[in-house]
Amino acid sequence: MRKLVSSVTAALLLCGCGGDSGGARSILDKDELVVAVKSDQPGLAVRTRSGVFQGFDVDVAAYVAARLGKKVSFVATTSEGREAKLRDGVADMVVATYSISAERKRQVTFAGPYYVSRQDILVRAGYRRIRNVRDLKGRRLCEAQGSISTSRIVDGHQIAAVLVPARTYGECVDLLRSGAVEAVSTGDLILAGFAARERGAFTIVNAPFTAERYGIALPLGDVDACEEVNRAITDMYQDGTAARLLDKWFRASGLQLSAFVPEFEGCTP
Repeated sequence: MRKLVSSVTAALLLCGCGGDSGGARSILDKDELVVAVKSDQPGLAVRTRSGVFQGFDVDVAAYVAARLGKKVSFVATTSEGREAKLRDGVADMVVATYSISAERKRQVTFAGPYYVSRQDILVRAGYRRIRNVRDLKGRRLCEAQGSISTSRIVDGHQIAAVLVPARTYGECVDLLRSGAVEAVSTGDLILAGFAARERGAFTIVNAPFTAERYGIALPLGDVDACEEVNRAITDMYQDGTAARLLDKWFRASGLQLSAFVPEFEGCTP
């Protein structure tokens, strides 16, 4: 019997089957975390001329890393590049207005959400032909590469908008300014940042029609880190940091912002 127990123990050690994480290395084992954020979303994450990242997402990531006892550095990502940053080991976390979805949960492990945004519509100031999501039928709507916001309109609401592709939401706003598209639709925090930066050039329709649950993405299967990040997010709301950061970055937008702890997704599939 003693030999049998020793053999089983050895087999478990060899296959890495004895721990909660299945033997996989967690980002909790690292001293410094690399976090992927956007670089062109005012209020959320922009990279300054000196190369420094700043915004709500950046501050959230820094808070979470500090709660985990880690140093933090940042790299830029686009919407379409978020999964690859984790898969290729370029980043340990992604905090980049990354809406949680069933399809994406097959590629990454989501902690959070750290904020529940509402999807709305941005138009040029004075443009009154679009007052709600139904008015997007037949209108030129920008589609940022890698985002699922337009699919929620076209597929989820069955509204036949004319999709005009762009690489980022920054490019979408450029197309809106030039008149190449009539609307940009995504989470209201993203829209608020651009509206505030442009100082009256654009208007948020203020007709929200779905929720955008922004999650903190981790390498697939890193449940230990997910649970620790959820604890950090809870602390962020309970100690008043979330309310302070939302006010800091979005007060000028006039949006009604929620400072209540969001209902979390489960860390296991």
